[in-house]
Amino acid sequence: MRADARRNRDLIVESAREVFREQGYNASLDLVAKRAGVGAGTLYRHFPSREDLVNAVMQVWVDRVEEATEKVLAFEGPPRELLDQWLMTYAELISLHKGGPAKITAAMVQPDSPIAPKCKVLRDATSRVTDRLHEEGVLREGITAEDVCRLVGGVATVADGAEQPVSEIEPLLKVLAAGMAR
Repeated sequence: MRADARRNRDLIVESAREVFREQGYNASLDLVAKRAGVGAGTLYRHFPSREDLVNAVMQVWVDRVEEATEKVLAFEGPPRELLDQWLMTYAELISLHKGGPAKITAAMVQPDSPIAPKCKVLRDATSRVTDRLHEEGVLREGITAEDVCRLVGGVATVADGAEQPVSEIEPLLKVLAAGMAR
């Protein structure tokens, strides 16, 4: 890919991230093109469908998930604090875009969703964290990664719908953590 084409592609993806964060995944692609400073033809040459653009934005998100997971798993403090830290990190990751919590939480149980493969990365990351928490005796028996995904996803979805900043749901996440902990 030529350098100018790569630059345009990167600008489109970054602009889409911003627009999706503000307006959700169904935002106007014309607005994305305008924000990127390219024409609609350039946008569609790189991303023939909305799904292709969402997939590119989700790949950037996957990279963030992997980075955040490694950071949380490197935590060496009390294991109970690791649980609190992961729940907040998880909520932040799914709340990067308006409508994200509902879309991501739903995609985890809808294998035919176009974003399901990307969302599996977050579920797998949650499995790594919950496995460690079980090994360290922090989580109650029977609490699964899927439980964590659904519970945090539910709280984040309600907050997103109420346009409440994710930072304000931390007290609710602490209640969830208390219910999950031994």
